[in-house]
Amino acid sequence: MKRFHIHVSVENIDQSIKFYNALFGTPPSKTKSDYAKWMLDDPCVNFAISSRSSRSGVDHLGLQVEETHELEELRTRLKSADMAVFSEGETVCCYARSDKSWVEDPSGIAWETYQTMEDVQLFSSNAGDIEPACCTPETNDQSGTRESSGKSTECCG
Repeated sequence: MKRFHIHVSVENIDQSIKFYNALFGTPPSKTKSDYAKWMLDDPCVNFAISSRSSRSGVDHLGLQVEETHELEELRTRLKSADMAVFSEGETVCCYARSDKSWVEDPSGIAWETYQTMEDVQLFSSNAGDIEPACCTPETNDQSGTRESSGKSTECCG
């Protein structure tokens, strides 16, 4: 099963949690001082917010899968469509260890395709005090590869 993912950057995490609790009719399944996530079944969505970005609004969209074969199927479809796919691989982001790939749609919106393996206690495996909301193609400048039509090139050194 695939689950639609939305990550929104917010200015005030407490006010935003209160708003989304009312909207969804349920508390978050995960809450941290700078992050909250609702794993909803109706609609089937992984909705996350964080206060880590310099601007508010939709940070990125995505598709979360449960099975490895579903992730490989998504990656294959994107590469077959000659899209520049940024394969991040296994990483820690948003208090979870996941296997991820990223693309941008024609309007420049970042989309991630990923499978979560486990929850962790760190927001990110990135070093440093200031971390972006997530390692989108726009913010990732130090790791990973870009692939298009089977060709790999270093994206970020």
